[in-house]
Amino acid sequence: MPELEKELLGRRDRGRKLLIPYLMGGMSDDWTQSLAAVIAAGADAVEVGIPFSDPMMDGPVIQEAALRALTRGTVPDQVIDGIARAEAPVPIAVMTYYNLVFRAGHKRMARSLAAAGVSGAILPDLPIEEIDPWAVEADAAGIDTVLLVAPSSPPDRVARICARARGFVYAVARMGVTGERVDLGSDVAKVVERIRACTDMPVCVGVGVSTPDQAAQVCEVADGVVVGSALVRRLLQDEGPEGAAAFIGSFRDAID
Repeated sequence: MPELEKELLGRRDRGRKLLIPYLMGGMSDDWTQSLAAVIAAGADAVEVGIPFSDPMMDGPVIQEAALRALTRGTVPDQVIDGIARAEAPVPIAVMTYYNLVFRAGHKRMARSLAAAGVSGAILPDLPIEEIDPWAVEADAAGIDTVLLVAPSSPPDRVARICARARGFVYAVARMGVTGERVDLGSDVAKVVERIRACTDMPVCVGVGVSTPDQAAQVCEVADGVVVGSALVRRLLQDEGPEGAAAFIGSFRDAID
C-alpha cells in the first residue's frame, strides 16, 4: 500500500483536496467491502478503527460501532488481517487507543501493521509527552503517527505536535467527542492557521464534518477532511457498501 505522508503530499501538491473516510473494522461481515467501496468513490486514504471497549474520544455512533464489532468477537489481529487482505490502493491508517498498543507491545504492533500494509496510526489518547516509546518503533517500521491539534492547543504545543507528527496533521474542528454537527463553529480556520504556521504537512479537519457542504467549506482553508460518524451511522443503518460509496461520492463531488 502507498505511504501515507508521501501519497497525501503528492495529491495535495497536484491541487487535489483530500478525502479521508473512517469506518470501524469488524463491525459487520462486509466491512472490507465497504472499505473498497469508499476507495472506489474517491477516498485518498482511509482510517480503519480497531474497536476498543472505552473509546474516550468517540461519541455514541462510533461507540455503537465499536460495541457491535466487539460483540461479534472482533480482535485487533482480525482487523489488521482484513486490511492486509483488502490490498487497498490508497494509504490505510488505523485509529485505536493506546491500551491495545501497550498490551500488544510497541514493536510487535508497529511491525504487525507494517506487515499488513498499514502506513499510519492514530492514537488519540497518547499525549505528545508520552509518545516516544511508540513513535520510535512506528518510525522504524514505516508507520506514520498522525497527531491531533485541538482548538484549545496553545501555540507552543502546536509546534511540538507538528514537529513530531507524520502522515498528516489532524485538525479537530470542535472540542468534544466525535459526532455529527449541524454547525462546525468558528474555530476551524484558527486551528488550521496555527498548524500551517508550524508545518507544510497536509492539514485535514475532522470531528464534526458531517455533510458535503461542510466539507467544501472546510476545504476552503484546509487540505482535506476526515468523515467518520456520518458514514458510520449509515453503515449501522445497514446501508452497506453501496450506501457508503454513494455517501462518500457526494463528498468527493462537493470538495472537487
